[in-house]
Amino acid sequence: MTEMKVVPLGGLQESPYKLVLCYPKFSDREFEKRISELSGLGVSALRFQGSKEIFGIKVLGKGCVGIVVSAFRQNERVAVKILRTDAGRSSLEHEASMLKLANSVDVGPKLIDVSESFLVMEYVEGLLLPDWLRGLKGRGKKRRLQETLRALLEACYRLDQIGLDHGELSRAPKHVIVNAQDQPTIVDFETASNHRRPSNVTSISQYLFVGSDLSKLITRITGPIRRSALMTSLKQYKKDRNVENFQEIIRTVIPVWR
Repeated sequence: MTEMKVVPLGGLQESPYKLVLCYPKFSDREFEKRISELSGLGVSALRFQGSKEIFGIKVLGKGCVGIVVSAFRQNERVAVKILRTDAGRSSLEHEASMLKLANSVDVGPKLIDVSESFLVMEYVEGLLLPDWLRGLKGRGKKRRLQETLRALLEACYRLDQIGLDHGELSRAPKHVIVNAQDQPTIVDFETASNHRRPSNVTSISQYLFVGSDLSKLITRITGPIRRSALMTSLKQYKKDRNVENFQEIIRTVIPVWR
């Protein structure tokens, strides 16, 4: 099965849909509990689409903690994260609290609701950052790249300022989605924490500009990055995460975009 499929809650009892809802270990008791949770959250149907597959069913994402699918809630398109039955945690409450904190500085998909097994959030339409970057073509692509990366760095700075560390931005190919207006959204706060020193700006900068496959794609458009100057500014920012040191990072990379 490869096509997009919309399945109302009543239809989820059929295989293979019920297996996705209770992945990877199915039980009738857990399934009934989860259907009740979805109903309580106002979710009316799941929409199976995306680049990943489970039992031949298309999903938006698949990780160690959860499966992400598209859904409908009160006729609104949303994204729903489903807690895996073998996840090393009992609920998605922590991720919801981290996402709510990120939302307070306009970062991440908007949190809508949460239960023990489900996290309901804004559906972000777009491409993962590497795919978006590969699709950049034509006049103005350097400027588009400039504005998107600036917006991404600024979002990371806001997270640093509230003491929230995403935790996965040094390897971020699956954690940034860019929409049709070139606006980036940082997603997946399952390993985020506000109890460790935040390193969002330094992590994303190293991923974007130093040594990753994505950095090579970026330099094809921007030209060489002054890496020694960037590392110096990142080191200073790490000592003191103030706005002046952040702006120095921006000034270090902006000249190659002009």
